[in-house]
Amino acid sequence: MSRNWWPRPGKGSWSAAALLASLSVVAAAVPAAAHPSRTGEVYYVAPSGRDSDKGTHTGRAFRHIQRCADVMEPGDTCLIQSGTYAETVVPARSGTAGLPITYRAAPGAKVTLSGTAPVRGFAPVTGADVAEIAERDPYALDSAFSDAVAAGHVYSTSVDLGPDVSAVQVFTDKRANVEAQWPYPGLDLLDPTPQYAGAGSAEATIRDEALTRPAGYWDGARALTGYWYVSATGTVKSSTAGSVTLDAAPPCVHKVVPKETRYALAGKIGELARPGEWFYDTAAKRLYLYSEDSPAAHTIEAKTRSLAFDLTAASHTTVAGVGLFASTIRTGPASTGVTLDGITGRYLSHYTDITRGTTDCGSTVTRGVGDTGIVLDGTYNRIVNSDLSLSAGNGVALRGQNNTATNNVIHDVDYMGTYAAGIAVQGNSQTVTHNTISRVGRSGINLQWNTVEGRTPGKDLIAYNDISGYARLSLDVAAIYTCCSAWMMGTSIDHNVLHDPEPATTLTTFGISGVYADNGQSDLVIANNVGWGNREGTVMLNGLGTGSHNNGVYNNTGGMTLFYVKEPWQSTGTKIYNNIGTIRGLTGATDGGLVLSNNLPGETDPLFADAAGHDYRLTADSPARSRAIPLPGINDGSTDATPSLGAYQYGAPKWTAGAHR
Repeated sequence: MSRNWWPRPGKGSWSAAALLASLSVVAAAVPAAAHPSRTGEVYYVAPSGRDSDKGTHTGRAFRHIQRCADVMEPGDTCLIQSGTYAETVVPARSGTAGLPITYRAAPGAKVTLSGTAPVRGFAPVTGADVAEIAERDPYALDSAFSDAVAAGHVYSTSVDLGPDVSAVQVFTDKRANVEAQWPYPGLDLLDPTPQYAGAGSAEATIRDEALTRPAGYWDGARALTGYWYVSATGTVKSSTAGSVTLDAAPPCVHKVVPKETRYALAGKIGELARPGEWFYDTAAKRLYLYSEDSPAAHTIEAKTRSLAFDLTAASHTTVAGVGLFASTIRTGPASTGVTLDGITGRYLSHYTDITRGTTDCGSTVTRGVGDTGIVLDGTYNRIVNSDLSLSAGNGVALRGQNNTATNNVIHDVDYMGTYAAGIAVQGNSQTVTHNTISRVGRSGINLQWNTVEGRTPGKDLIAYNDISGYARLSLDVAAIYTCCSAWMMGTSIDHNVLHDPEPATTLTTFGISGVYADNGQSDLVIANNVGWGNREGTVMLNGLGTGSHNNGVYNNTGGMTLFYVKEPWQSTGTKIYNNIGTIRGLTGATDGGLVLSNNLPGETDPLFADAAGHDYRLTADSPARSRAIPLPGINDGSTDATPSLGAYQYGAPKWTAGAHR
């Protein structure tokens, strides 16, 4: 599985000790604030305000946040009163290092920036309407849809939601509905009802006895497939009862695999028959909705804009305490000094077309990695203390250099199952610490490494994160996944707790680990991580391609797997010291040049404090005490003269991972 579409930068030389110390100096790297030269104005915004007012006190507040953005100068603050604001805010100017511009929820206020617009005017769909639809789609007759119409559960209205149905998102009472499809997935997109290709499936053809619709029914439908590490979309070229044939086999794997390729079919009004489903006719500009009662009794909305704050041209700007609904925030390559603090974001990004007509592997698997969720591009920007959930792609994308994601709770993201993640780390010199990430389609953190034009590259720091519920929709993955063929300049992945993956299938589960350095990642420090429930252990090294070189795998608890490290020169410089747990692939592992020493094998009981309760500290009688090779900056802190094996030093205070709230 050669996946080498990401660039390999030049080698660097950074010590592990210097790397671990870098967390404390990230903030100091931002230029020091100049002495303010003016007293900032405070402007007010409220749903009852008027943009023609001065906005200088609550009684004369602006109506829109954009009005604040139009008038504010460096040092000014916009205080936002409770309410929902359906707008994309584009600042007219930036702040400065000493005089940032601030958008903040007023004390006690509940503020939401929404990317939706209300959809009204629904009327019941009638039998006569079905007959008219059948003139264009004869399969609408005698379908689950026509039965639902006869039962009085289908409504429609005229609305323009754009020409691309894959970007349409509809909500009932603030909860996303799903496009009509087979099988009905339910409303939890991280736990859909799966359907698997049956016996006889191959190449671009899915065979399944459960496909009972007549010949031609599925022609032109959109197909979502998922197998191994690839989620993809395509179009049904032809169909009969019992099979559908796609316009192309899924990218990367180039085949449909019986009993392992999951699939779903959408784009046919005949499937509109279940609670929470919708169908949009792009030609007629008509939205159909299944509802047990009248939509007038509910709030129905549709996504109409993607950004709440467009900060692509802004720097030294703070957004604090606001909520996002069906929208997100983005900075640009030149942005610096932007802080997002206390953001509550739901339904950040949405799409259902993964391949977008392409058939190449790279653009398919990386769909959404660089442009979904909260996107922090540029330098010295940060997102902190935030709660982010429900995204087809990322929770956060860190692009550029020297950006930070700290103390965030992120869950239910990457529901399309691509290489998007809770936090997708790109560029370099990024800091990701003390986040809690759970229920993700693939990985909690997807760590890519690439250079930024005009800037000196450096190491990333990924530390003290608690990640669980990964691998729900995609396999060959880990809580923290990094790939491919990059020299990581001493990037440190340390003190993370990586546990309880939740793959939907138990058929092929290869590659589920805590930290996975895939396809030739080199010059990593992987230290003091703890994992449980991972089939391949807490760490997995895969040297396929360019080899696994100069990696330091130290003091991890939970075992590991070594893969493609045994051929000559395939793992030179890699050291595996002081770990606790079974090491798979151990036979001949040193033939490629790596060094193994002072590891406690899985058959030896480490005598943990409470293994059943996942307390992996060492008891007084543990054979892991006083057994480690001393590694300054890695295994300091033991009350014994010689350090301990594993992630917790005997007698030292127990370190904790995840967001602190």
